[in-house]
Formats: sequence, C-alpha cells, structure tokens
Amino acid sequence: MMKYRILGKTGFKVSEVSLGTWQLGSKWGEAFDEKMAQNTLEAAYEQGVNFFDTADIYQNGMSEKSIGKFLKTRKDKIYVVTKCGRKLNPHVTEGYNEENITRFVFDSIHNMEVESLDLILLHCPPTEVYHNPALFEALDKLKQQGAIKHYGVSVERVDEALAALSYDISAIEIIFNMFRLKPAEELFAKAKEKNTGVIVRVPLASGLLTGKYTENTSFGKDDHRSFNRNGDFFDKGETFSGIDYLTGIKAAQELKASLHVENLSAKALRYILMYPEVSTVIPGASSPKQIIENAEASILPPFSNEEMTIVRDVYDKYIRRQIHNNW
Repeated sequence: MMKYRILGKTGFKVSEVSLGTWQLGSKWGEAFDEKMAQNTLEAAYEQGVNFFDTADIYQNGMSEKSIGKFLKTRKDKIYVVTKCGRKLNPHVTEGYNEENITRFVFDSIHNMEVESLDLILLHCPPTEVYHNPALFEALDKLKQQGAIKHYGVSVERVDEALAALSYDISAIEIIFNMFRLKPAEELFAKAKEKNTGVIVRVPLASGLLTGKYTENTSFGKDDHRSFNRNGDFFDKGETFSGIDYLTGIKAAQELKASLHVENLSAKALRYILMYPEVSTVIPGASSPKQIIENAEASILPPFSNEEMTIVRDVYDKYIRRQIHNNW
C-alpha cells in the first residue's frame, strides 16, 4: 500500500512515490503517443500515486494536456505540479518577469483545462532570478487572484534553494539521490523550519541507480544521456546527476553488491524516503512495470544504520570529489 506525506504548507497529502512526466507518452526521441500517456497515468494511479509532476515544455505542452484529460476521468483529488520558464528563448533572467510568468500560468491552466493550478514552480531559472523580489511578488499576486494555489521553485543548486526560502514558497524541487547527497546537509533542515515541501527529482540519476546499465549500454542520439553528458545543452547535473558515466556504473555495481539487491531502483528510492523532510519523490517511468517497481519503495523496510553507512561510503569513494561542490 502506498504511503502518503504532507507537502509542506500546501497541506496536500501526496503519495511518497509520485510520477515525473518529462517523457510522458514516449521514450527519448520518439513521437508522442496519447494512449501510452493515458496508460502510464492510469498505471501510476492504480499504485496509489496522486501527485503528477509536469512542465509546460514537456512534449510541447502535450504532457499537461494529457494530465488534464486524465484528471477528468477521476473524481478523487489528484494533485499536479507544473513548471514554467523554460519556454523562454533565450532563457535569461530578464525573461522572468510578471508579464511572461502570468502568461505561462494561464497557458498551463488552458492546457490542463482547470480553474487554477495546484502548484507551479519556476523551472530552474538563472541564479539571479532568486534575488528578484518583484518576480515573487508577481507570484503572490497570481495566488491572491486565485490563478495558482501555491508556488515554489525547481532548482539546480543548493544555494539557489536556500535563497528561494527567503520568499513565501510552498515547495522546492531538487535533485537528491545516492549520488547527490549535499541537500541533506543544510537545505532539508532549513526547508523544515519554513514548512516548505521538498520534491525530489532525478532520484535514480538518469537510470544509473537502477543498477541495470553497463559500460556497453547505448542510448539513442536524441536521448539526453547521449548528448548532454558534458552539459552541452543544459545543466550537466540533469544527466546522470553530473557524475561521469563509467564512474557511476562502478558505484552502482558496488551499491548492488553491498546492499544485496539485483534491481537497485526501489532500494534507491527508499533511501531518499529515509529523510522525513522529503515530501515525495518523482521518478519517471516508461512502462507500467517500472511504475510498479518504483511504487514498491513505499513499502520497503527502512534502511539499517549499516546500510546508510554503505551509501555514504560509496558516495565518498566514487562521487564526492566530482559532485559535492558543484551543485
């Protein structure tokens, strides 16, 4: 049975394991398939997932539209967080202004055919945006008008999240996993102080933490795991959490051996849920089978102290030097 947690000051009771929809309705580089999208959302719902994470740019708006269509088929409440800002071209600080953000909000309302948005996040904006009070005042205005119920930020770095906590944000979305431990050092405690929900993204380090990949695994040319390993197109930390691929393979294999599991996925998600400050984790999925495997994390037994130490030791051995001070 899925377990649930409160998403900070929103008061939303959300599934511990939810669904990220970056690739809803397709695999990397493939055409969008509406039937696949609906089947994915249904499979997640059947596992007790009541929280979907999307963005206005995912599948050129089709992700939001598919979720909106699915919402109409269910009477019980399903929460949706969407993100905005990455439609800006160029993606620069100046684009994060009241006019653009207001337009993005109403575009998402239109896409999902809802009266207001449960939660909207700024979508990994440039660092300077977190030091622009006027933008957050614009979000406050949209909240007062009823266009959005809550707002927050999706960030690349811990320092950006800490800066955002000076505003009335309801949630922070951040990369945190066995290969990205820094957020647990200071950020989680600060978020708890502010009653700010924590949404964990990239929880499986782009698949490395499934433990299924090898040095011979290949990815399609339109898959970011092929073209963005060095951060050529967007932040390097989005792809394999920023870790060198071969190093990540070695670290994942050691984790599998030391934790005595063949499929590392659910165990890696359960590790994240060991932190009570985490409200929900949002792995993506390309099949119902993956959704079922991910949902199992909610019912796995807690990590022992020995297992927590194993994760820290592997991090210190393989990951810390490459990762820790960069994000």
